[in-house]
Amino acid sequence: MLWTLLIGGIAGWLAGKLMRGEGFGVIVDIIVGIIGGWLGGWIFGKLGIHMGNGLVGSLIVALVGSVILIWLVHLIKGKK
Repeated sequence: MLWTLLIGGIAGWLAGKLMRGEGFGVIVDIIVGIIGGWLGGWIFGKLGIHMGNGLVGSLIVALVGSVILIWLVHLIKGKK
């Protein structure tokens, strides 16, 4: 549980920086990172890509999922 929060927080923060220059706030960044980790895991699984079980692999999967999630939110809201 703590590992998920840590990876989710880092991935959400990084995704916020990459996608719009600033995050949504600590709590929302963690939530985006956790949901992004699930989304990234699902997408990578469907594509047959396995990044490993370590810190780097988990962070990459969560980051990719978080970036996609933020992109979708911006698409729905009509922001650049």
